[in-house]
Amino acid sequence: MKQTRAKIIDGAAAAKELLQGLVQKRIQFEADFKRPPQLVTVLVGENPASALYVRTKLMRAEELGFKARRIQLDHSASEAALLDKIKQLNEDDTVDGILVQMPVPKHMDSRKIIASIDPLKDVDGFHPINVGRLATGSEGLVPCTPKGCMRLLQREGIKLDGLHAVIIGRSNIVGKPLAQLLLNANCTVTQVHSKSRDIPALCRQADLLAVGVGIPELVRGDWVKPGAIVLDIGINRLILPSGDKKLVGDVCFDEVALIAAAISPVPKGVGPMTVACLMENTLEAANLRCKISA
Repeated sequence: MKQTRAKIIDGAAAAKELLQGLVQKRIQFEADFKRPPQLVTVLVGENPASALYVRTKLMRAEELGFKARRIQLDHSASEAALLDKIKQLNEDDTVDGILVQMPVPKHMDSRKIIASIDPLKDVDGFHPINVGRLATGSEGLVPCTPKGCMRLLQREGIKLDGLHAVIIGRSNIVGKPLAQLLLNANCTVTQVHSKSRDIPALCRQADLLAVGVGIPELVRGDWVKPGAIVLDIGINRLILPSGDKKLVGDVCFDEVALIAAAISPVPKGVGPMTVACLMENTLEAANLRCKISA
């Protein structure tokens, strides 16, 4: 009997729904506080990929009616200059969200930079205070990609209680916060990384498999338990022998889609939700700050 292909988890549609809902919330915020929410991005250097990400985020913010501003610093700027700029933004009551686009140049300490951002304006959710809030189940700003993953699972109506979730990757941006969110949702969580033994066997135990390590098509069909839910968080740009460019995830989609019950594609899977959740975090930060100061 021929297997049915997995249900496609449509991140583009989910992101569109989330963003449409934010428009009304932005209108309400303006009515309450007489100004739009403001997101400020800080980019150090001219990394083309980082510049593209920043443009996309600011464009989406402007489409929602947010005030969006970009600060550009030269690659040779000192760490002290960046910290001084962040201090100014922290003290500006009209700024609700601060996003320093990573990676920063090697002469800067990214951990020091992140820790300098006001936790209430940390829309990336990377500040140690927000990380601690997530770990203790307290209210705080949650990293955007893991938050987007959880929203996709909720939209699909997937009951997480008791599921065995296997996460490949342990980054502070995706792997670790996603593990915490799934644990908070009553999953049993296994974190897989480069030193784990027999990774395919660990993956085959997963009811829910999430992959975010930046290795093109790492996960093959025989790594996946039939009927599992698969979230592909990776995005890799390949150059084909023809010279054409192709975006692929960390999962071999054609193989895994024949095994899994549901799978997020690349592109139009988790990626659009990351930007949408950044917008949601900005509005949440704006509301929280204004209510505190009211």
